[in-house]
Amino acid sequence: MNQHPDAHLFTSLSGAGSALALRLLSAFGSQRERWESAESLASFSGIAPVTFKSGKSCVVLRRYACPKYLRQTFHEFAECARRHCPWSKARYRMLRDRGMKHHAALRKIARSWIRILFRVWKTRVPFDGDRYIAKLQQRCPEITPYLTQEK
Repeated sequence: MNQHPDAHLFTSLSGAGSALALRLLSAFGSQRERWESAESLASFSGIAPVTFKSGKSCVVLRRYACPKYLRQTFHEFAECARRHCPWSKARYRMLRDRGMKHHAALRKIARSWIRILFRVWKTRVPFDGDRYIAKLQQRCPEITPYLTQEK
């Protein structure tokens, strides 16, 4: 792990730890052309939901046809990040207050993390939590009370 050129991108993440950082690094890999977008990785990993539409009905379900260990990696990272990362904590509390169940909220946070990590991986620039929080408050002002709240 320490010899990999991208190791610092994943070991610097809040809540990743040595085991999850390694799993995240292996999820992304070394070939930058492997994933064309964060959405393709989210779909492949099973974090992105499946939507079935027919006529007037629309059903959104969890994806079952996916590599389970990869889905579990992102799910576990979202759980650890919500304990250590301020924006993940705030987002989790906001989603739970809106009535979302625990695992659904974690999948939503994991999907956000996939977008973040995809950009970090592509650009090779480490994640800056303070900068992200500032941008998040501009995009989603309703999260601000949750950021200042302590729990």
